[in-house]
Amino acid sequence: MNAPIAVVLAAGKGTRMKSELAKVLFPVCDRPMIHFVIDALQAAGVAKTIVVVGHQQEKVRETLKDRENIEFVVQAEQLGTGHAVQVCRENLQSHDGPVIVLAGDSPLLQSTSLKTLLAEFEKTQPALLQGTLHKSDPTGLGRIVRDAEGRFTGIVEEKDATDQQRKITEVNMSTYIFNCSDLLDALGQLKQNNSQAEYYLTDCAALLGAAGRPVEALPVLQDCESLSINNQEELAIVDAKMREMGYASNDA
Repeated sequence: MNAPIAVVLAAGKGTRMKSELAKVLFPVCDRPMIHFVIDALQAAGVAKTIVVVGHQQEKVRETLKDRENIEFVVQAEQLGTGHAVQVCRENLQSHDGPVIVLAGDSPLLQSTSLKTLLAEFEKTQPALLQGTLHKSDPTGLGRIVRDAEGRFTGIVEEKDATDQQRKITEVNMSTYIFNCSDLLDALGQLKQNNSQAEYYLTDCAALLGAAGRPVEALPVLQDCESLSINNQEELAIVDAKMREMGYASNDA
């Protein structure tokens, strides 16, 4: 298997942070949070990372100027997560192998989880492998739906879920490994037929499944990876957790 490359979504403003600072530049353990995402990717063996920039792109570029094997792609309009990856198509065309797609505001991403997912990807060769986890309180998160045999069948967002589906504890944490050619095929089929008029990356799973391509979900992400950052209070919680885990002392 060729070395994986990664797409890190870092174009958003993060309006709920109530600051002009680009969300991925907020510090945790005294470093902009996007550094921890790139640390984990590089530790997992990623050969190249494409960072999608938009809001305050010059500051993001400046922050990452000393990192190796980084390419930047501009998302001039924020038209959803699917659109953020669509703007990378030219950078992905020549790649034959896995593409990791994740958000730049996930500083608790663990390289061990990525290595587990990459090993499973190499073994099973799916079109898409999603890293998931079980969360005792899944409120607000997309649920992983499986059939009676336990096979992945789709992701349902909470607002669209039935009462029964809301009881599902396995959740989508926006950690994806795509086979590159399948990703490019799915990106070309994305539509804006939703209330936000955006292109959703999550729709790729359904598109690939409908095309008969294997789509899998593996609940191997760790508890700490369930901590998200949507506001200043959650930022403080993640900062405290990372200090407890020793991030501040080893600067990695």
